Amino acid sequence: MKWHIIAVGKPSLSWAKAGMDDYMGRLARVAPMRCSFVKDGPVDVVASRLLTASEGTLRVLMDERGVQMRSLELARWVERKQLDGCKETSLLIGGANGHGEAMRSSIRDSWSLSTFTLQHELALVVLLEQIYRAHSILRGEPYHRE
Repeated sequence: MKWHIIAVGKPSLSWAKAGMDDYMGRLARVAPMRCSFVKDGPVDVVASRLLTASEGTLRVLMDERGVQMRSLELARWVERKQLDGCKETSLLIGGANGHGEAMRSSIRDSWSLSTFTLQHELALVVLLEQIYRAHSILRGEPYHRE
């Protein structure tokens, strides 16, 4: 399964770029991953940009109201989607104003990384790390410790 993270605004913090590069490099060996960035704006305009960029993929909204999973649960979710023949999953990270209600109601899958509100660049790194961890679990690699 291919992954596509689509976020509002490009990362500018050097530590976040380094973290993203690290996990993107790790993921290149186990799961195709790409990141795209859309311009911020009014919530409805951002929603349109995110939907256009994720056309034809399974969409997962990253939202503080979403489902929280443990790493093992995420690994099982990935495994189920792969067995179902899912070709590509897009993870949608909204702007500073979050996602609007119309966006939340139009996308079935919604995940929360934390009950905390996370700064965008931190959320990107955490999300990449968790996807890498899920694939490590599925491959039986020692990265994840129970």
